[in-house]
Amino acid sequence: MNPSPAAVYDQLCNEVRQTAMIESIQELLGWDERTMMPAAAGEYRAEQITYLSGLAHGRRTDAQLGAWLDELADSPLAADPHSPAGATIREVRRDYEKRCKLPRSLVEELTRVCVLGQQAWTEARRNDDFASFLPHVERIFQLKRQQAEAVGYADEPYDALLDDFEPQARTADVAGVLAQLREQLTPLVAALVDSGRKPNREILRRRYPVAAQETFGKQAATAIGFDFQRGRLNVTHHPFCAGTGPHDCRITTRYDEHFFPTAFFGILHEAGHGLYDQGLPTEFYGLPPGTFVSLGIHESQSRLWENAVGRSRAFWQHFFPLAQQQFPDALGDVSLDDFHFAVNDVRPSLIRVEADEATYNLHIIIRFELERAVLRGELAAADLPGAWREKYRVDLGIEPPHDADGVLQDIHWSAGLIGYFPTYTLGNLYAAQFFQQADADLGGVEPLLARGEFAPLLYWLRERIHARGQCFSAAELVAAVTGRPLSHQPLLEQLRHKFEPLYGIE
Repeated sequence: MNPSPAAVYDQLCNEVRQTAMIESIQELLGWDERTMMPAAAGEYRAEQITYLSGLAHGRRTDAQLGAWLDELADSPLAADPHSPAGATIREVRRDYEKRCKLPRSLVEELTRVCVLGQQAWTEARRNDDFASFLPHVERIFQLKRQQAEAVGYADEPYDALLDDFEPQARTADVAGVLAQLREQLTPLVAALVDSGRKPNREILRRRYPVAAQETFGKQAATAIGFDFQRGRLNVTHHPFCAGTGPHDCRITTRYDEHFFPTAFFGILHEAGHGLYDQGLPTEFYGLPPGTFVSLGIHESQSRLWENAVGRSRAFWQHFFPLAQQQFPDALGDVSLDDFHFAVNDVRPSLIRVEADEATYNLHIIIRFELERAVLRGELAAADLPGAWREKYRVDLGIEPPHDADGVLQDIHWSAGLIGYFPTYTLGNLYAAQFFQQADADLGGVEPLLARGEFAPLLYWLRERIHARGQCFSAAELVAAVTGRPLSHQPLLEQLRHKFEPLYGIE
């Protein structure tokens, strides 16, 4: 007698959950590598993570998994694609078919090379030495091309890599969205920069003791809802968020004693990621209904809390008196309006993670165009530093004096995250549209923020986005939450609403 669909489904879920446990161990090793691991342990850590990666790949491509999926394909459990069971069958099938095209040897080699690449990047950035990093980045792009060819793509190799981060997205469509955004952002940025108004940025460059920054950052993260009983904050070279279990979310930041925004907005950004991870249904951990939809949707949560909330005047109406208590020497003689203007300073800058909201997406467009060109073979990896400087000169009017503040500033290429960068801008677009809808549904978000009431917004996000896991695609989720497809207009409206009054633009 054949097992019932329910019994087959339980076997499938059990197998997928066990594989997710292996991957959570791999994630934990990666977190440790970037926060606490002794430098000399790097090579063996690469072997450890490579072993786990190969083990997980073998399990995710096991023929038995395919057989169970075949049995469930026409079952009542798969009838509703948005139900937990339907989404699980759909997404596990999609993942299975994609991974089966990748040789285990390629997966393991990519993992090993990327772990070593991240270690090499850390040293190269510290020493401003792109030449030492070049062999790693060349090998990584070579392997990512092999990955794209193995998986297949619609129009160009970048499609296959973009799909890892933003499922079902096409490079040409993303390029079109970025082009539209650039066309309207460029004159807005020019108008703001040429307005004649400039905030006093010296406020942000006073002395902010690291211990006080950590206390204040954790205070803010707790206030917006990050649960430190289920998470922690550590220091790293490049901030990130790692979900290593249903009740174990690790966020990281880096501190600069003489530039307040580095750590504080980094903490809010990563806490936004963490709130999403902590809001996913724990009973489905390891399965699609307990997994984030896409990197773009994940970035929408971090960018929403960092910018729409964290750089708003309403947020600082509540938090500025607390900041003055924590940093009396730096902020004792500063007004709320001057501080709010300072943290919303718009000007071309070199560092992506410290860029203002108005210019941030120009940084993303530059990276997208460069990695796409290298993947196509139109640009050699050795020429990345020069191409980077030229694009910054043309698009932002500035040029990095050192590669550490230029082509070496991001960890992504060293980690093989080619195709990731566009999700930041997609995240900004999603965030603006979600925030606009939340504002309408909650009868105005700003009065809540000014009173330090963050729970209503978090509950709104949990109910409409976090709790749904992968039951909807990114496009379906946006339409379900906001009643319309993704548009760049809410982001432009949000930027104009904030910046035009600050800079005296009619």
